[in-house]
Amino acid sequence: MSHPATPPRHPRRFRGPHGARRVRQTLGLLLPTLLLAACTGSPAAPRTDTAPASTAPQPTGPLCAALPTGTDPGNPSYLAGQPVDQALRWIPTLTTFEAALRTSGVLTDLPAGDGITVLAPSDDAFAATFSEDNWDDLMTHHTDQLRTLLKAHLITGSHPIADLTTAGTATTLDGVTITVTRTGPTARLGDRADTVCADYQATNARIHIINAVLGPLPVTADGTGHRAH
Repeated sequence: MSHPATPPRHPRRFRGPHGARRVRQTLGLLLPTLLLAACTGSPAAPRTDTAPASTAPQPTGPLCAALPTGTDPGNPSYLAGQPVDQALRWIPTLTTFEAALRTSGVLTDLPAGDGITVLAPSDDAFAATFSEDNWDDLMTHHTDQLRTLLKAHLITGSHPIADLTTAGTATTLDGVTITVTRTGPTARLGDRADTVCADYQATNARIHIINAVLGPLPVTADGTGHRAH
């Protein structure tokens, strides 16, 4: 049985929202242990998967309700104390993006202490852009193209979405400046993507989940073939 402070191990390819149910099932398995500790009169150990609500902003957007909340493993308050690479592993709908960052090593190349803003496409966004075979080919054989694609989703500095919309533009690590505009409860990035759950906070980082893949798409992104969900 995994300890709740250990990030879940996700498959490399598209999993969609099903991961959220599996995380909640893991929490259910831990309940008998917690009840036993209470019955024996042992002092309750401090929780490590939650933090006061005031320590982290609450993410906003239409997808947020489907993601871990409250005291669920991976809730926003817990993620606020995690480094960004670990925080990404706790968000069920980012399995494809997290695996790509880990495979490419892009995050480990960033200067320490500068902070980072992550515009993270959901699993559905990748499934709509790449066939399963083409994504596998990009991950396995075209590391340079993969790294360029991922840099189009990273911005130096930790920026709340309100700051990005106020500025009106942001420059990603691939050197491209994109427009950022407020569209009701969400934000529009360039002419391609909208935020669907913005303002996850991690240690020296912000994570904004978006509904489309940004940047110059590799030629493998033909959107054909079988898609896994």
